[in-house]
Amino acid sequence: MKSLNLEYLDKLTFTVEQISTLRALGEYRGKQALFFKQSPEALKSLQLVAKIESSESSNRLEGIELPHKKIEELILKNTAPHSRSEQEIAGYRDALNLIHESGEHMPFTPNIILQLHDILCHYMANPGGQWKSSDNEIIEKHPDGTKRIRFVPTKAHLTPNAVEELTSNYTAIVGQKKQEGLVLIPLAILDFLCIHPFSDGNGRMSRLLTLMLLHQFDYQVGHYISLERIFEESKESYYETLHISSQHWHEGKHDVNPWLNYFWGALLRAYREFESRVGAITQGRGSKTDLIQSAINRRIAPFSIGDIESDCPGVSREMIRKILQKMRNNGEITVSSGGRGAMWQRILK
Repeated sequence: MKSLNLEYLDKLTFTVEQISTLRALGEYRGKQALFFKQSPEALKSLQLVAKIESSESSNRLEGIELPHKKIEELILKNTAPHSRSEQEIAGYRDALNLIHESGEHMPFTPNIILQLHDILCHYMANPGGQWKSSDNEIIEKHPDGTKRIRFVPTKAHLTPNAVEELTSNYTAIVGQKKQEGLVLIPLAILDFLCIHPFSDGNGRMSRLLTLMLLHQFDYQVGHYISLERIFEESKESYYETLHISSQHWHEGKHDVNPWLNYFWGALLRAYREFESRVGAITQGRGSKTDLIQSAINRRIAPFSIGDIESDCPGVSREMIRKILQKMRNNGEITVSSGGRGAMWQRILK
């Protein structure tokens, strides 16, 4: 495979800054066990919030949107979907639940990838779990209606062999322990996206596989902090670095560094947020302000006080109101109306 072969890997060199980032991520992985022992109830709450945010953000990155309350209902109550958007999100919910429960034991194989895609598309009219039957292109759409081809993926008839090669190479290199997992995982995801093996759902599948592979290397932050939300909040960089690193991929002359730097930065941000949020929950009253502000700052769509309550277990509604008012006075958020149905919105600068 273009990135995951020993010849390409042997040519990779890393800067002092990159090595420092990898070291910092390794330290966070070592510390995460302390949080698991300290606050199981806090972790349970964070995991529920992460599932909701992940299902919402990963689908919204593909233009699939639903009111936040409806997404909460689909995730928390496991309700049956009706509309197309609900079907898309329910499929992601089910695939995400499987990874949360069993991801550590799911090998990176073509069969597992097909099974996950089948679950992702379970509620849709078009069945999943099948490789693309026709060639596809990654298209950039401009506001004026014009389009540009950003990348031409692997041809349909070559796709089964390409996925087999990708997963076999990944498994072999992991077994040989010749590279750090944090190098292999983003490279595997880049290759997967360059193959683009499905007619639909490639982006969402790549994010599900990211969570699965990270968990297998014991980077568990994605279970408690939504990586998909972080990707969405930085989506310009997310898509641009993938685009830059995919150039000349077919010839094996691509530069993976832009994507690696972005991926590691997103993971580092997730760990910092994880440490901050678990610390805020376990340290008591003095840090609840930080917990509330963090929950508000993660919101992209309009939100209610009830939404923030869900994100901040053990925090009173009155305290949330005080922080909202303070942030409004500081020009950080705005409110659509007063009363019980008030919806708040971050002011993006």
